[in-house]
Amino acid sequence: MGSFLQEFKNFAIKGNMIDMAVGIVIGTAFNNVISTIVKKIVMPPLSLLTDDVNLSNKKYILRAATDSAEEVAIGYGEFMEVLIDFFIVAFTIFLVIKVINRFKKKSEDPHDKTVETPKDIQLLSNIERLMEEQNSFLKSKSTTSK
Repeated sequence: MGSFLQEFKNFAIKGNMIDMAVGIVIGTAFNNVISTIVKKIVMPPLSLLTDDVNLSNKKYILRAATDSAEEVAIGYGEFMEVLIDFFIVAFTIFLVIKVINRFKKKSEDPHDKTVETPKDIQLLSNIERLMEEQNSFLKSKSTTSK
């Protein structure tokens, strides 16, 4: 039991759980921002363009409401709003990842001096340079000895 608790403690402290929690909190906040943008900024002009049609109220009625039964309907308008939310979120995430990858590529390029190269990339670059020098030295030594 002690090793299980130690393993969980290592998992939680090493950052995996913290990174995940931060991602979930930011994702939730981001989702609220996007939902508000869609409902309050995107949908009103779209409604004007479609003669004041409010998509969230659009539905296909399967059974009308009566005194004894509630209305049964398929709410396709709300589904369309959720799809618009999804596409805006997906596109935004795509753009953010594209920018992050561009910076990551720049930082991993040891010849690019505009961005500080991480130490591990610097070390690998130095090892690669030393190996190239060693190979060229060995090649020149083998051709001169013949």
